[in-house]
Amino acid sequence: MKTALIFGSSGLIGNQLLSKIIESNNYNKIKLFVRSVPEINDPKIEIIKTNFNNLKNHKKDIKGDDCFFCIGATKKNTPDKEEYRRIEYNIPVEIAQIAKSNSVNSFLYVSSVFADPKNSGAYLRNKGEVEEELKKLNFLTLGIMRPSFLIGNRKEKRTGEKIGIFIFQMLAPLFLGPLKKMKPIHSETVANAMIIVAQNDFQQTIFESNQIVEINKS
Repeated sequence: MKTALIFGSSGLIGNQLLSKIIESNNYNKIKLFVRSVPEINDPKIEIIKTNFNNLKNHKKDIKGDDCFFCIGATKKNTPDKEEYRRIEYNIPVEIAQIAKSNSVNSFLYVSSVFADPKNSGAYLRNKGEVEEELKKLNFLTLGIMRPSFLIGNRKEKRTGEKIGIFIFQMLAPLFLGPLKKMKPIHSETVANAMIIVAQNDFQQTIFESNQIVEINKS
């Protein structure tokens, strides 16, 4: 029986992930690292109210078997460039470093399709830079998920994203070969793949969106 560490359990993927891990017989404990305490009651769950500005204070808590990182920011909600960078780059890297120092076996990270440390856009560049730092830590298992447009019920309205998903769903039959990774993907599919990768010995580290779908079929 294992302990799961979850960062970002209130988000689109994180919420699905939490539900699946609660149901899983492979985990007997779940540590939720949160800014505000959620209304949830389950004997598996330990809620850790987290100061993300001082993660070193939580070093004793970031201990377990599999660490799932699903935190993300939008420029709309985080217009300050330094704060955006801190959320998208500093926080995941620092958590991963602490997890590694505490001998956490697996680290599962939600990145993005087309993540690239040399990209001119902050979002894809940050994701790509985090990926590079995670590789250096040499976890026993590292799963970098690169989903395309995410389908699911968000708490916040993202009109532009909804339009993009609609267009890409219409065009999905045309996405063949290398373009397969551009097809929209359901958040539940990503969450399920993260658990599968954590529990199995995969020979790869980066999973493109279409590969995430295939994992669910295996």
